[in-house]
Amino acid sequence: MNRGFILLILCECLAGAVTLRFVFERRLAAGDEYDRQVRLAQEEAKRIRDQVILPHDEKVSAGQNFMAALEKFGLSTEEAAGASAAAQRAFNLRQLRAGNTITVGRSVEGTLREIDYKIDPDRMLKIVPEEGGFSARISEIPSKTEMVAVMGRVDDSLFNAVADAGESAELALRLAQIFGYDLDFYTDPRQGDTFRIVLEKKKYMNGQTAGYGKIFAAEYENAGRKYQALLFHDPAGRPSYYAADGKSLQKAFLRSPLKFGASVTSHFSRSRFHPILKTYRPHLGTDYGAPVGTPVQTIGSGRVIFAGRKSGEGNMVQIVHFNGYETMYLHLSRMFVHAGEHVEIGKTIGLVGSTGLATGPHLDFRILQRGQYKNFEKLGLPPSGPVSKKNWPEFAAAREKWLPRLRNPELLQANISAAAGSDTTH
Repeated sequence: MNRGFILLILCECLAGAVTLRFVFERRLAAGDEYDRQVRLAQEEAKRIRDQVILPHDEKVSAGQNFMAALEKFGLSTEEAAGASAAAQRAFNLRQLRAGNTITVGRSVEGTLREIDYKIDPDRMLKIVPEEGGFSARISEIPSKTEMVAVMGRVDDSLFNAVADAGESAELALRLAQIFGYDLDFYTDPRQGDTFRIVLEKKKYMNGQTAGYGKIFAAEYENAGRKYQALLFHDPAGRPSYYAADGKSLQKAFLRSPLKFGASVTSHFSRSRFHPILKTYRPHLGTDYGAPVGTPVQTIGSGRVIFAGRKSGEGNMVQIVHFNGYETMYLHLSRMFVHAGEHVEIGKTIGLVGSTGLATGPHLDFRILQRGQYKNFEKLGLPPSGPVSKKNWPEFAAAREKWLPRLRNPELLQANISAAAGSDTTH
């Protein structure tokens, strides 16, 4: 056999071996990255469940007793009675004052975590669920509220970036809510993204964070594009966020039914091969791959018209919205709402699961408009109205106040009282 021909065959074999090795290594790398993303999603889902406490404040009404006040927060009669009994052992509830604030904190899953009653500016009655009932104590609340700037860089997730900046998961959640109409924090964040926030921060005298107040301005730079938000008010006087050009950031719907840590695993299709039924059929929704227990939020305000088990859909919640829109959330492991209930945009309505015809844990999300299924990934969402001409001078003044402080946090140290009122110290 010709020697040159043999060399040619050997070269081709070597080249083929190199190509196979390259493909194999790429697949290994892709597999490792997928595993890393799954671990990250699981960690964030657990962190949301364990760490994030969503507070709900109400003022005590004249003549209202403590137990009745707690029942207005959605506590059962048994829970309200147990919490009141524990509170009475620490504080005389006859001294309950109209106008004072009760704060009930729940996890994103809706689990009761704590109840706080602000006795006066210096004392807090804190009631905490424990096995077999509740415990209560009165604690001093020396603290001060000051203006701060928080900034950071995203390497893998917004949650970790905010934690790296020394802040709590609550702030990451609030930032995601502000920009949640324009950014999907599952798929949009990129390594190297940055964020800046100017806000009120309440600190105890030892420097520990006690909580966050108003976020006056925020910026998130995603893949080179800047998204900015300024706190202003809508025509009814309610707090709302606007872009620097006066357009409202709030839209009718959020960009995703999940808050963090998931990606689209199956898109809207008129003909998709069903992995269980082994046949081609329409897939009229968007699948988000996420671990069991990941909180699911309603993308818009509306009324629950169905919450229960439904054949291949498994545990499902269906919500009717304005202008003929409906949304459906399928394969849930748990549901936290019931038919007839009104829900606000962003409310946690259930947890990701794999009930019904599902090969693994994921959320199958569907949206209809006037009875027709729509592709949510390509659906244009109508915005709220911009700043009115009447309110433009006031908005322009707020913009000139806060945008420079976003870019140059050192300005916060100069004349803070003029920027946001004097610090409150207890």
